[in-house]
Amino acid sequence: MPVKIRLQRHGKKGKPFYWIVAADSRAKRDGKFLEKLGTYNPNTNPATVDLNVDGAVQWLQNGAQPTDTAKAILSYKGAMLKNHLVGGVRKGALTEEQAEAKFNAWAEEKAAKIQAKTDGLSKADADARTKALKAEKAINEARIAAAAPVAEETEASNEEE
Repeated sequence: MPVKIRLQRHGKKGKPFYWIVAADSRAKRDGKFLEKLGTYNPNTNPATVDLNVDGAVQWLQNGAQPTDTAKAILSYKGAMLKNHLVGGVRKGALTEEQAEAKFNAWAEEKAAKIQAKTDGLSKADADARTKALKAEKAINEARIAAAAPVAEETEASNEEE
């Protein structure tokens, strides 16, 4: 049975949410699957990916073929790297400890990059809010200044009468 690791669409119209599944390649896109490996939410920035890396590696070792998008997600979370390292251990090029150390070093570096992006996005959002508030205050002050002479004229005309 040819197995594919692919995305199964959920969510509502315009707000996709995907399950990452191992499924028979002949099954429908949103149909029967063998195992749910994780989730992918492209609606957040950065995209949220929750993946069972060990389960994905197990399916890859058993010959499952990921689709292009699923392969990109597996690479992003390190499943393809771990599969590569497991292959090196099986061939004797690495020990289990060396492979685990390499994977953990890569995972820490990746987590730091993601955190830096998140921090940069939150800082940019805070800067944008500050600029918008300053612009709004300037507009309000200009509006008050423009309304003040008109109010004085109306008071003066009321006093004359």
